[in-house]
Amino acid sequence: MYFTEKQLRIMEFIQQFRTERGISPTLEEIAENFGVTKITIYEHVNQLERKGALKREKFRARSIELLVPVEERGNRYSLPVMGRLRAGAPIEATEERENVNLAELVPLGKSTFVLQVRGTTLIEDHVADGDFVIVQKRDQIRNGETVVAVVDGGVATMKKYFLEADRRVRLQSLNGSMESTYPRNADVRGVVVGIYRNLAVGATP
Repeated sequence: MYFTEKQLRIMEFIQQFRTERGISPTLEEIAENFGVTKITIYEHVNQLERKGALKREKFRARSIELLVPVEERGNRYSLPVMGRLRAGAPIEATEERENVNLAELVPLGKSTFVLQVRGTTLIEDHVADGDFVIVQKRDQIRNGETVVAVVDGGVATMKKYFLEADRRVRLQSLNGSMESTYPRNADVRGVVVGIYRNLAVGATP
């Protein structure tokens, strides 16, 4: 049975809510958790009901009951580590089974979003056309972190962030080959926590 990522997250929340509190969440509580409207959750719950994943009684606020177990997110996003790769040497096979939890590598939630790079203006920073930049909104930014910012004239850029002693913001190219800039206005939209490159894009069959 196939479930979308949104449906899995809703089922996971319901399961965790019931485990912690011993009762089912209301549609309002589910909507509040995900920052969406009650109507949106109502539609998802109806789809899950049609798929046989849950059941609920009409006119009862806490009647949602899961009919299928939900695998923990860590297991859903784990990939096996098959070995170690070193340039010019054979692949070293791992002796014990090891998994990389992608959900831990990329913080999931309302504070994280994705931007797709268009054009080649960031190629000097090793970010190619079509790459996906994973960005997390932060209240605090540490020196040396890579940020997405909108600077003077409304131009978007991705650079390393530094707050100088005189409170000026310095933005430096990721590869260090370009001069730093000191924009008068730097609206930081978030910190870059990952870059995804689909190497299959544009590949010849």
